Amino acid sequence: MSMNLLLGQTTNVLLFDCASAACDIAFMLDGQWDGCNGIVIPSYDEVAVNTAAKLVGASWCHQGASSPLLARLNTDELLRRYAAGERNFANANLRCAVLGEEKLSQCNLTYVKLNFANLSRVNFSGVDLTSADLSDASLNGANLSQASLYRTLLIRTNLSEANLRGANLFKASLNDACLHRADLTGANLTNADLRGAILDEATLTGANLTGAKLTQGQLSS
Repeated sequence: MSMNLLLGQTTNVLLFDCASAACDIAFMLDGQWDGCNGIVIPSYDEVAVNTAAKLVGASWCHQGASSPLLARLNTDELLRRYAAGERNFANANLRCAVLGEEKLSQCNLTYVKLNFANLSRVNFSGVDLTSADLSDASLNGANLSQASLYRTLLIRTNLSEANLRGANLFKASLNDACLHRADLTGANLTNADLRGAILDEATLTGANLTGAKLTQGQLSS
């Protein structure tokens, strides 16, 4: 069950620093495990949570209080798990990962750390990258069509010639990003921060730029 679906049912979301710990604690406290490092629970006693966390040697926090990361995820392990059918990698630490030209479509990559990663020509079509950090990453030629990039950090990211057709970039931070020849046809850029972004030869047909922050003259070329 996805975290988004569970969030519609309750607001008590607890995050742990280990996926296996979250699974065990969800069982102990009669919560719902999200398949990653979070559990959703209607009500809870903080003493009980602390006791359960101590039993399995895990630390925890409320969602929003901080963002505990899973242990750094090796790219070979990510690809192995993807090939086995796993699609939920929320909160994963993939900083500096090299995943150029890999196919990772339809994944849950919410809140992941992919800053400084090499993602050139990766297939991220339909991927949920809500609130992910892709600052300083290389996504040139990547397929991000229909991807959710809501509130995603794309600061100084190389998105040259990327396919962003129909992507949701609502409130995304694209400061100083390179979008040279990027295809943003039908993309939602509402309230996105595009100040300093390179948009020369980018295709913006049908893109929604309502409330987008732009530097004067940025779209004149």
